[in-house]
Amino acid sequence: MKSNIVAIIGRPNVGKSTLFNKLIEKREAITHPTSGVTRDRIYGEADWAGVDFTVIDTGGFVPESEDIFEAAIREQVTIALEEADVVLFVVDAIEGVTPVDLEIANIIRKSEKNVFLVVNKVDSDKRDNLIFPFYSLGIGQPFPISAVSGRTLGDLLDEVVKVLPNKLVDDTVDNRIKLAIIGKPNVGKSSLVNALLGYDRAIVTPIAGTTRDSVDSILKYNKEEFILIDTAGLRRKSKVKENIEFFSTIRTLKSVRECDVAIVLLDGQTGLENQDKRIINEAINYRKGIVLVVNKWDLVEKDSNTAKKIEDKIKEDIKTLDYIPIVFTSAKTKQRIYKIIDLAKQVYQERIKTLKTSELNDAILPEIKKNPPSSSTGAEIKINYITQIKSKPPVIAFFTNNPKLIQESYKRFLERKIRNYFGFVGVPLLLQFRKK
Repeated sequence: MKSNIVAIIGRPNVGKSTLFNKLIEKREAITHPTSGVTRDRIYGEADWAGVDFTVIDTGGFVPESEDIFEAAIREQVTIALEEADVVLFVVDAIEGVTPVDLEIANIIRKSEKNVFLVVNKVDSDKRDNLIFPFYSLGIGQPFPISAVSGRTLGDLLDEVVKVLPNKLVDDTVDNRIKLAIIGKPNVGKSSLVNALLGYDRAIVTPIAGTTRDSVDSILKYNKEEFILIDTAGLRRKSKVKENIEFFSTIRTLKSVRECDVAIVLLDGQTGLENQDKRIINEAINYRKGIVLVVNKWDLVEKDSNTAKKIEDKIKEDIKTLDYIPIVFTSAKTKQRIYKIIDLAKQVYQERIKTLKTSELNDAILPEIKKNPPSSSTGAEIKINYITQIKSKPPVIAFFTNNPKLIQESYKRFLERKIRNYFGFVGVPLLLQFRKK
């Protein structure tokens, strides 16, 4: 699945976040099974005319310091132009063209990316004439919209999806397992890639504005080829922490969408943090296989029980995700780095596994009989039949007389039972409940 990233850029207070919320509001809010994850809604899923895409709101990456404010926005624009498939440059119809708008336009004109000039706050046709000054930005046709009401937003989206690849168009079939090495900044992703490949693939280029496309690498291991998604590393140094996070967010989203198995790196010295949980949840939302890698193990003071304690602590923090395998490694000393690939291959096999309907029913229906579902209304719920309707990722359907009355706690019970019998190590399961 290709990434289809749409980034919203522009100076503050032009309505970027309002537009973002409008674009993603028709999709169900992404649910996070991990406790303790609070998330600013900086990115979300949207679709239009059968084309789905991820929207990123740069408004969530605004630095607090006014000293670096404009420099940070310039850098964000550059990152968006390099990384996104489409950029929506939002301006304010009421305020007209400002010096910051002109500066952003100067950067955009040097780019060959698909950029749409979005003139916000055009709430009625009486304001349509406010778009004419924006022709001076030299970016082409301005699109007048109202992010609040959604006025003429459909006209803009019709043009946006024309330049995005349709999700039904698949790339050439490549049966090699695609792995994404992801994690928060400075956790050792580049070091791990270099250790696996045996040479310096993830070169950091500190020259601002150096562009390059995503670079995938081929890893040959045990006579098998694996594709490591996007191993080129950061291209520039940034002093703005928000921009490092912005860049990292886009890269993570693109890599996760395109991989089969996400290898999520944690820092062995700091343990599992909220940012790590967000990244794990991203892989779950896209239903990818997951391997957790505790890196920098060489720097951790330890005894014979340390790994067990840390593993228990991680599983305590993410109780519902105890099906994800954990490996302790050091990219620096190359300790256990190929165990990661062995685990990833095992998780991939679990992800493509298809269960026989008879096996599923023989195992799970007796468990349901022993612990039948209850409903808050007192209505009887019967589950008569279970079948796997999809693999890669696995989807299991339960046929019942009352799908809407199945409670979340009972869904978790059923998932645990399926895992007890059939494994699915490292693989998020989707359970669907359908009317008999």
